[in-house]
Amino acid sequence: MINRSMEAAEHMFSIELKSKDYLKSIELANQVDYKVLIEGFLGELEALCFIDGVMLEIHGSKGTLRMDFSVKELKRLLPKGNIFRKKIGKEKIE
Repeated sequence: MINRSMEAAEHMFSIELKSKDYLKSIELANQVDYKVLIEGFLGELEALCFIDGVMLEIHGSKGTLRMDFSVKELKRLLPKGNIFRKKIGKEKIE
């Protein structure tokens, strides 16, 4: 369940796998100091796209990873002079 009290600067993500066989591991702990680890296989990468400029989707043959991540944020995080930095802004990045 999503905690609605999270700050606006925090990002959400989802992972959708076509089968539980593609899930490598999930580690959850009940103690505060422990982290959560989710590992799996997206398979061969098929596409990378932005939905409405605010949702990054990475499509693989075995699943999809989604994150609310804007084109503006991606440009800010990529090093200056990066070849992909110049191509970003299109719906699909090839």
